[in-house]
Order: sequence, then C-alpha cells, then structure tokens
Amino acid sequence: MLLDLLHLLTTPAPRAQRRLGYLRDSIWLMSRARRCRRAWAPHLEASRAVMRAAIAATERRDTAVVLGSGLLLDVPLADLAGAFRRVVLVDAVHLAPARRAIRAFPNVETLTADLSGAMALMTGAARDLDPRLPPVCAEPGTGLVISANLLSQLPIRPVERLESSRRPLGAWTPEDGDAFGRRIVEGHLDALAGLTARVCLVTDIDETEEDRQGQVHAQNDLLYGVSLASPERAWTWELAPFGETARHRRLIHRVAGFSDWRP
Repeated sequence: MLLDLLHLLTTPAPRAQRRLGYLRDSIWLMSRARRCRRAWAPHLEASRAVMRAAIAATERRDTAVVLGSGLLLDVPLADLAGAFRRVVLVDAVHLAPARRAIRAFPNVETLTADLSGAMALMTGAARDLDPRLPPVCAEPGTGLVISANLLSQLPIRPVERLESSRRPLGAWTPEDGDAFGRRIVEGHLDALAGLTARVCLVTDIDETEEDRQGQVHAQNDLLYGVSLASPERAWTWELAPFGETARHRRLIHRVAGFSDWRP
C-alpha cells in the first residue's frame, strides 16, 4: 500500500489521467502483476512471442509503435529497440518501472495519449467519442504498430463512468453502457484498419469466473459483441488466481494474438 501511494504521489501524469482514475488503475495493475507473477508468466511470454513474430516479418524498420505499452511486461522491448531505428511507447500513463526500463535504449521514447477517444468526452471537452491513434502511427516510416493487450481495457473506465453517472456524456446515457463500450472497441479497430503499417494485435476476448471444481459462475464478453477473425495464436490467461479476488474463485481470460492483423 505504501509503495502504491508513493507511485500515486510521484508519477508524472496529466491532470485528466489523475482525475479520471487512469493513474490509479495503472498502479493497481502493477500491484496485481507483482502478486500474480507466476500465474501471468505464460500469458506474458505468449504475448511477446506474437510480437516477436510481427517484428521478424516487418520490412520497414524505421519506426515501431506500441499502443498500451503499460509496464512493458508483455512487450519484447529489447527486440524492438534492436530491430527499429525508433520505438514509440504510447499509453495514458507511464509508471516508474517502464520509464526506468527504457533508459537502456536511447532510441525508445514515450508518448502520453488517450487511446480510447473518451477522455475529452468524460472531462466535458468534447461532445462525443473521438477514437484516434497518435499521428506517428500513420507516418510513412512506421512499419509496425502493436496493440498490446489494450483493446479490452479501453472501454473499462469510460463505461464505468457513464453507467455510474446521473447525467449523460454527450449523447450517451447511463443506459447505453454496452453500446458505448462497443463503439470504443470498434473505434480502435477501425483506426488500426486504416494504417498502412503492419498491425500486431494481442487482446483478451472474454472472461470466465470459475470455482475450484471447474464450475463456471459467470462469463463476460470483454469486446462488447465485437467479433475477431480466427487468431493466429490463442491461449488462456489466469488473470486472478484463487485467492486474488476470492478464496475459491479465479478469473480466466481467453486471449487472441495476431502478428499481422487485418479486418
């Protein structure tokens, strides 16, 4: 708890990210990653393997962009830095472990950006969603754009804020949560589909809550009904082992990996 508080107080983050809870969410995820290190290891290695396949197959080696770079646990940073002249890590918040990790690579830089397209709407600075990618993704020299376990995360905070609000967000009412989430997911995929660079997409698709006997108690579609083609590689991620959220329950996510995603 004290370490989390230290990160909360010392991490440089824009006011909107602090106000809307993105910084707090990132710190919470970092703490869970530390507690669940062993359970997460197969998922992180599978994610890195898909990204390494994308790196090896990319011909344009000027710039690579990682969307949702987070703590870099699932990102083969050394491989990217060795293969590309420039690597740009994009996320809403960049915590200290990630900022320390990039010091060894002079060609790696960070970019703070809202990838959901919802932040301006939530702060009252816009009237609707505006899901865009940073301009660097569309630059002629950009050969690879990686969406790194990001797609299912984008709607979480915006949908939560909409559904808990007493007032609409633009044209979206608290009853529109599922449609709002779906639009955010679709917006990210539409933006990726418009790129000329190779797109590597790794995303969790659904969540299952089960007990120690393997009985399923709940299932959630993390992409709000948006379907993806058959993935190049698929696996399960034990997001919350027994004892993490409940003594006799665990959360399992199904993950899809595409080293060359196209709609």
